[in-house]
Amino acid sequence: MRSSPRLREYLDWPGVEQVCVLERVRRVKGAEQRETVFAITSLTPAEAPAGRLLELARGHWGIENRLHWVKDVVLGEDACRVHSGRAPQILAGLRNAALRLLHKNKLSGIASALRHLAAFPMKAVQLVTQGRITDL
Repeated sequence: MRSSPRLREYLDWPGVEQVCVLERVRRVKGAEQRETVFAITSLTPAEAPAGRLLELARGHWGIENRLHWVKDVVLGEDACRVHSGRAPQILAGLRNAALRLLHKNKLSGIASALRHLAAFPMKAVQLVTQGRITDL
């Protein structure tokens, strides 16, 4: 990652303190793929030197990947065939609420917790109505 506070002079964007370039290399089926992306931030070089910007970028994608993996694989979001009206947004909100309730109850094994709640629906009702489960 290269950070360049001088590049911000070229942007007419309020609050921009730094512009950085991320150069990514990955292997997909044995073939090397390169990607260059650009980022802007309101953090000053003193607040976030190049190493810190890299940590923030990696941390962001780590969170994004874990969340999207859970929503897609465990909750089947991408396989959902509901596409009309406001239903997709409503279902996404319900999935987010379910994940929030499970995390609030310190249930990190989302798939196993969902299987347990499917087997014991009254516990699921307790979770929704009281925001907690006494014995999971």
